[in-house]
Amino acid sequence: MGFVREPAVSGMFYPDDPGALREDVEKYLKNASVPPIPGRITGIVAPHAGYVYSGQVAAYGFKTILNETFDTVIVLAPSHRIHFEGVAVIEKGSYKTPLGLVGIDEETVADLVRSSAVVRPFIEAHKAEHSLEVQVPFLQSVLRDFTIVPLIMGTQTVDMCATLSDCIENVIRKGNKQFLVVGSTDLSHYHPYSAAVKLDSVIVGHLEHFDVPGMIKDLDMNRTEACGAGPMLTTMMVSDKLGARHSQVMKYANSGDVSGDRSAVVGYVSAVFYKS
Repeated sequence: MGFVREPAVSGMFYPDDPGALREDVEKYLKNASVPPIPGRITGIVAPHAGYVYSGQVAAYGFKTILNETFDTVIVLAPSHRIHFEGVAVIEKGSYKTPLGLVGIDEETVADLVRSSAVVRPFIEAHKAEHSLEVQVPFLQSVLRDFTIVPLIMGTQTVDMCATLSDCIENVIRKGNKQFLVVGSTDLSHYHPYSAAVKLDSVIVGHLEHFDVPGMIKDLDMNRTEACGAGPMLTTMMVSDKLGARHSQVMKYANSGDVSGDRSAVVGYVSAVFYKS
């Protein structure tokens, strides 16, 4: 059976009961009204907070791939709990959620590790990390018969994003599978509502216009913020390298829209990148 990465935040970030979890995700998906995307989606940016806060925003992005076919989903997420250099992957086994097991694409992982100096096996980085885990139940709810490549970024520099995106592009082009890239990020943290919306609008604008250089510049100048800037930028870079020329922001909101407490909020966005 191999290594099973057990859930770390079920019962906290989302329900640990399979029925309740399935019901919650289906409710979020049902409530998300999304237009048809006029092309093949290459990448999604999605938030990673507790579902009560960010689940509805995430659903807008994931609904765009409902009933689509992808063999492998490369999930990129930031490390919140462990500091390390490079990018951590699990080589073999599966990710477990209350909805079941999702197998790891061992062939693609092996190709990434073999062809990259930055991707390395490091299970410890995954064990307690929520930012990748919370994407999996949504993927399980909208896709069938898929595997994942779970990548947690310890280093989120622009150089790291560029190097990692090159490696991912090469592995995707070499294979004969249908790939999707998911970048996990939340936006600004604990600013008053109006200040958060202003900060987050910078990222939302760059996502809408598929503007990687603009995003890098404004993040570097501290005109905006995102805890998963690396996964977000890498997803954009990979999509661009694969020929995506279009993007669409599906939904923006923040925790104040849910809780009603606007004194210190966290921002969330979902967006897709696609080629026509």
